[in-house]
Amino acid sequence: MILINLLPHREERRQQRKRAFFVGLGAAAVAGAVVAALWMVVLQQMTEAQQGRNAFLSAQIKQLEGQIKDIAELRTEIESLKARQKAVEDLQTNRNIPVYLLDELVRYTPEGIYFTGIKQAGDQVTISGIAQTNERVSELLRNTQNQSQWLKRPELVEIKAVNLPVASGSREQRRLLDFSVRVFLAQPSAQVPAGAPSAPASAPARKAT
Repeated sequence: MILINLLPHREERRQQRKRAFFVGLGAAAVAGAVVAALWMVVLQQMTEAQQGRNAFLSAQIKQLEGQIKDIAELRTEIESLKARQKAVEDLQTNRNIPVYLLDELVRYTPEGIYFTGIKQAGDQVTISGIAQTNERVSELLRNTQNQSQWLKRPELVEIKAVNLPVASGSREQRRLLDFSVRVFLAQPSAQVPAGAPSAPASAPARKAT
């Protein structure tokens, strides 16, 4: 038996192409959906991994911040201890300064001078005294300037002539010089150790004869 296709040949081909197009379109949609789903999974995994790294970095940063805070506190404590140590050293040095001052004055005061007063204000010392001549005062200034380790920048504040009795109750008078000198305390590089005794300063300054 012979079958005869009564449908138009072109119409059948058109329908086949249409079905093939829709099949291909559906396959492309399915493939796109699969690719999109896979990409979303990959992105989610990457996001989770990045979030994990961020959490780790945040924890490490917090730990470092705590360590930095501890270091800052330690530095503050160290600076406080250094300040206390310096204060103790300054007190130890300042306690011995009067001894050094008197010792220096005994060493470098020439004959013909005696002191009537010594006044200290900070690192400034004002010395008052009586001298036989101007040369004696000049010698005192030179000795202090060139030889003393603890006294520096000597300055003559005032000098004037005065008449003093030779002996108590005597009418005979002697012409002397009343002077005032200003010096500044220095801190020599090689200081005498705090526990070591300084040169004795028990001897008084030389008196005018």
